[in-house]
Amino acid sequence: MPSIFTRIIDGEIPGRFVWRDDVCVAFMDVRPLNPGHVLVVPIVEVDHWVDLDSETIAHLMAVAHGVAAAQQAAGLAPDRVGLIVAGFEVPHVHVHVVPISTMADLDFAQADTSPDPDDLDAIAARLREHIAQSG
Repeated sequence: MPSIFTRIIDGEIPGRFVWRDDVCVAFMDVRPLNPGHVLVVPIVEVDHWVDLDSETIAHLMAVAHGVAAAQQAAGLAPDRVGLIVAGFEVPHVHVHVVPISTMADLDFAQADTSPDPDDLDAIAARLREHIAQSG
């Protein structure tokens, strides 16, 4: 059975995409740790990141880097942008790119389980705009 991320990538489940190429996608997390929380996900469905080839891992990090720059430029005002590759939530590699002010902002127990869809759409639009501007 395909993972929920594969179903989002394939368009079976809606997603708020901020990036898509032949290797990976980046979309808004629907349970954000902070506003602007994005997941960078390879198109190939692999459970554990250590099983990805080095080129795919490098590409995911390059996309995460671009997303982080967009988060900083889009007025989210993080002190830092945190990255998490945990892999327990969904058996499909994903990199959490999270605007943060403290380490406590990386606590999944604090995730917003009911974010405003309009807020997610607005932030996604700002991130897409900044990513497009940076090339």
